[in-house]
Amino acid sequence: MDRTRRLRTSKALRDMVREEHVRVDELIYPIFVTEGSDICHPVDSMPGIYQYSLDRLPEEMERIKEARIKAILIFGIPDHKDEVGSGAYDEHGIVQKAIRQIKKEWSDLLIIADVCLCEYTSHGHCGLVKDGVILNDETLPLLAKTAVSYAKAGADIIAPSDMMDMRVAAIREALDQEGLTYIPIMSYSAKFASAYYGPFRDAAHSAPGFGDRKTYQMDPANGQEALREIEEDLIEGADLIIAKPALAYMDIIKEASLNYNIPIVAYNVSGEYAMVKAAAANGWIDEKRIVMENMTGLKRAGAKMIITYHALDVARWLKEEEK
Repeated sequence: MDRTRRLRTSKALRDMVREEHVRVDELIYPIFVTEGSDICHPVDSMPGIYQYSLDRLPEEMERIKEARIKAILIFGIPDHKDEVGSGAYDEHGIVQKAIRQIKKEWSDLLIIADVCLCEYTSHGHCGLVKDGVILNDETLPLLAKTAVSYAKAGADIIAPSDMMDMRVAAIREALDQEGLTYIPIMSYSAKFASAYYGPFRDAAHSAPGFGDRKTYQMDPANGQEALREIEEDLIEGADLIIAKPALAYMDIIKEASLNYNIPIVAYNVSGEYAMVKAAAANGWIDEKRIVMENMTGLKRAGAKMIITYHALDVARWLKEEEK
């Protein structure tokens, strides 16, 4: 008679038969860099997350090094915003300066550069705007220009998050034309118009000035459409794809992992992070157990890598378990 409990009788046995493992090598940690000096500003809605000016950035980098995190996702907060998001593709923009600084001091760290205009536009949308409409094709050259600028500054991976149609093809063509053929594209292919992004918009100062992003980000109800988006991005040249958010969209991660032989990246977003932190601060949950269960669930769903604000904590907990 089959008794599955036989394989649960000791920790050693449970560890031996465990199907999924969370590894530090698979974690990607988002960071926020801002113009100015002597800035280490806490994001109130994301306990433990800060905005850093370049002179204070080494503090964050030392934490990352100590945690043995191998990859970061970088977001910039510029001084100047305009209707065309020019700060995104300025050679001397905040992200470009941060990438050069990081590569000079921490050359082995993998830098993933988020490509979008929302942090840089005065209206807060991810593309150009005319008469209240977010323009698709007119935005593509600016996204491509931004991607090339980040790659030339030293970014290892380009991650377009804007959700404009055909932006992967535009970025791939622009990178190739500049001789940047080996720069991979990690596309936010399945990015939903989610309520989970609120704390991020506090951190990145990127809330839309009018309306919402439902005309370009996906309806949370549409799983099949997500697979279409993924397939289109792969045809256009994406090397990795991101599903965002993560916890409420594990079905998308699972379907993508079953349908496409390509690394799937789960973005455990700001709202998901903030809810765990708030509940833990109130003593309602065991933070470590909840976070590790979430990470394991994402791996079980098919994620190869996880972008998460919990990365430093997860790395520390995994290191403690090694002792």
